[in-house]
Amino acid sequence: MKGTMDQPYIPPRHPVSVKGVVLDSQDRVLLLRNERAEWELPGGRLEVGEKPEDCVAREVSEESGWQVEAGPLLSVWVYEPIPNRHVLIVTYGCRNRSADSTPVLSAEHNDIGLFTREEVPGLVMPQSYKDSVAAWFQHLDHTGVSLSRD
Repeated sequence: MKGTMDQPYIPPRHPVSVKGVVLDSQDRVLLLRNERAEWELPGGRLEVGEKPEDCVAREVSEESGWQVEAGPLLSVWVYEPIPNRHVLIVTYGCRNRSADSTPVLSAEHNDIGLFTREEVPGLVMPQSYKDSVAAWFQHLDHTGVSLSRD
């Protein structure tokens, strides 16, 4: 795509947010409530030079105190949290190295919760997050392994 002689083409730029689907030892998914009163997956902005897998591990630790390792890529989608603000969301299934500990709420969110697979569809949260949670459970069902436990 080209710009005009007066205005060169400037490609759109979207911040990238890397999120993790993380389970505790009872296979409940960790979710955080944001300022829009929506539940969301833990994660955050990808920093320059940072690998997405390292970003999700860092962000989950900052937001919950849990130590995780990124597993398979679950989804990539564009989210518009507020009008004309677009964010590229990348989600990973994560292995929880702290599955038996209680997550700790950071100052970045209003609430923290652990939800069963059956509870997630009824929560106020973007459908694509729900789809990522479902994809992680489907992956675990298919492999027959619970990655929330060592």
